[in-house]
Amino acid sequence: MISIEGTIQTEHKRPECVAASLSVDNLSMMTTSASGTRVKTTVRGRNLRSVIASVDDYLMNLAAAEEICSYVSH
Repeated sequence: MISIEGTIQTEHKRPECVAASLSVDNLSMMTTSASGTRVKTTVRGRNLRSVIASVDDYLMNLAAAEEICSYVSH
């Protein structure tokens, strides 16, 4: 059986805010954390189509989280 795993790392001014915003939408096959200026999300799965769909959704959510977090005060 196939096993797929990938990690997405992005830099942000407010990484804790972005990671917290993304984590609520994570599926069981995803983990998200913040460290320094980076947000790191690992995606694992066995079905390529599901992984691709999950990454696509994640990237849309990432754009929204980044925008929202830019308006949140420190």
